[in-house]
Amino acid sequence: MNKLILGRYLPSDSWVHRLDARTKFILSMVFIFVIFMANNVFGYLFAAAFVGLSIYMTGLGIKVFFDGLKPLAMLMFITTLLQLFFMNTGTVLFHWWIFTITTDGVINSVVVFVRFMLIIMFTTILTLTTPPLEVADAMESLMKPLRKIGVPVSELALMVSIALRFVPTLMDEAESIMNAQRARGVAFNEGGLIKRAKSYIPLLIPLFVNAIKRAIELGDAMEARGYRDGEHRTKFRVLQFTKIDGVAFVAFLIFTIGLYATRFI
Repeated sequence: MNKLILGRYLPSDSWVHRLDARTKFILSMVFIFVIFMANNVFGYLFAAAFVGLSIYMTGLGIKVFFDGLKPLAMLMFITTLLQLFFMNTGTVLFHWWIFTITTDGVINSVVVFVRFMLIIMFTTILTLTTPPLEVADAMESLMKPLRKIGVPVSELALMVSIALRFVPTLMDEAESIMNAQRARGVAFNEGGLIKRAKSYIPLLIPLFVNAIKRAIELGDAMEARGYRDGEHRTKFRVLQFTKIDGVAFVAFLIFTIGLYATRFI
């Protein structure tokens, strides 16, 4: 859990760090849809090269991103297995009971795994290179039109900001509690499924108690500082698009055109 990188901000002075938070947010969301244009090996190699170049430009090192995939390995593994065993089109390679492995199933499972990995690694650039407050400001700025229909944009942005900020804190607390419980003889990875689930009860109770106490303290601190909703607040840091944001959009447009072109190879 201490390798979970969701919500962690790693400061640096890279070109990607200096991009406007709205630019990174928009490109991250668009990438999730653009990646589905890849339909062959060349397309996925091209997308992987683009993601690798983007990670290189963060100056953080690719190992940080691969370490961040480890906590999600089980989810990726289960998703891949579902595609592998329950797709019945194509030539049958293996069949037992309700499980069937076909050529289409193998291809589709690999495609889903690669897409999953590329999406996670590219969108993680947003949180690793952007402070949580800037992420919240970017969301609030992009969702401003929704205020006209009564959507509480400022409150939603605040909730996302707090969630991103405290996910790594809760993970660190969970790790500390687990180490303390291990020192008292609790074995989290021994026995069957039911025994393992019961062994996590001593972890969950203090974790929930600490989370509630932290939420109460945060609420008291906000009230003591006179916090009001975002409609009546000014901002110390004002988001502004610069030339490098224009370069980023142009580069992403070129990537999108190139990825589409690989469909015809």
